[in-house]
Amino acid sequence: MMDVQMPQLGETVTEGTITRWCKRVGDPVRADEPLFEVSTDKVDSEVPAPAAGVLTEIRVAEGDTVAVGTVLAVIDGAAAPVAPSGPPVVVASTPVGADAVPAAAVPGATAVPVTPADARFTSPVVRRLVAEHGLDPAAITGSGIGGRVTRADVLEAVARRGPAPSSPPPAPAPVPGAGMGPGGGLRREAARVPLSVMRVRIAEHMIRSHHTSAHAYTSVEVDFERVARVRAAQAEAWKYREGFSLTYLPFVARAVSDAIDDYPVVNASIDGDDLVLHPALDLAVAVDLAFEGLIAPVVRGADGKRLRQIAREVSDLATRARAKQLSPDEVQGGTFTITNPGPYGSYQTLAIINQPQVAILATDGIAKRVTVRPGPDGDDVIAVRHTGLLTLGWDHRAFDGAYAAAFLNAVRDVLEHRDWETELE
Repeated sequence: MMDVQMPQLGETVTEGTITRWCKRVGDPVRADEPLFEVSTDKVDSEVPAPAAGVLTEIRVAEGDTVAVGTVLAVIDGAAAPVAPSGPPVVVASTPVGADAVPAAAVPGATAVPVTPADARFTSPVVRRLVAEHGLDPAAITGSGIGGRVTRADVLEAVARRGPAPSSPPPAPAPVPGAGMGPGGGLRREAARVPLSVMRVRIAEHMIRSHHTSAHAYTSVEVDFERVARVRAAQAEAWKYREGFSLTYLPFVARAVSDAIDDYPVVNASIDGDDLVLHPALDLAVAVDLAFEGLIAPVVRGADGKRLRQIAREVSDLATRARAKQLSPDEVQGGTFTITNPGPYGSYQTLAIINQPQVAILATDGIAKRVTVRPGPDGDDVIAVRHTGLLTLGWDHRAFDGAYAAAFLNAVRDVLEHRDWETELE
């Protein structure tokens, strides 16, 4: 028998929350295949099975938080595969903290089952879609790991079902005190969906940051025309050679790494009454996880890297973040953060600082816009150029508005005047 323990996912991680079991009791397990998913205050990860065999016991339920080293399950390496007789069986346990140990199995104790719907519908987005479209969860075949139902599975089920009947069902009777909308119609009943572990972690971090930093914001408009032309000229060759698209983000990151040389306080953190100036730019890049949360993996020593290397590392980190393949060390220790809502068409974003940093840069939508520029004879001319806003969220405890504006102007100067063709050679 082999005990499966909560792993140490990073030096500072002391506990984790089991978000999903990929196997059921009685399932055969291959070594290194995904066994469960765990969420910590640093990262969400898939944890592989430590050995091959049969999963004979699950001791910690989905949603429980346990200390590092806690026994989560048992694998029998000598047992023959047993056909699952039903949903996973989990020994009943009360909510536990970092120092608690889950209760062991007791002969004759009543096990708490995790229903197939519980095990498969762990995503708030999926649960919301299922509720909105009135689908039967048991009728949807999951394409994710361990039969997990994904957003795409739900949308496919909706498409197969076809349009809703033309005659809607009778409206429910009015609920006393429910209230009426402006048009006199009844408001629909609200759905209550529990926050995911990741959303809870994000909420805690963001609220703490708002209570810690003296947030202020400064924006500049940048002419991205030179960058846009280089991207267009390099697009096919770059995609063929590198295997991913060349976006605007690496250009901004490269410009930031240059500008920080002259404005080092932007790349600092506050520790008590001290301002800590970091010797290198460890650039955190916020990655969206299919609208279910954000994570910010770190490009180490970005100030010593050229555009091509930054682009490769950003692409690799983002790909592995969405596949839940990052280690906790890859999301810790950032000294400055870039968040990039621009691909979603945003105009101006006021981002919250990633503690204990003192600044965060938001890159918003870049599009063709009408601008006024100096003409060849010195007169103003109207032109159509690729432009977009860069907005710096900064901590007024660390520096003031003039410093923030000067830093942004330095970033803009690099973006507008750098010889990017040479940079890509």
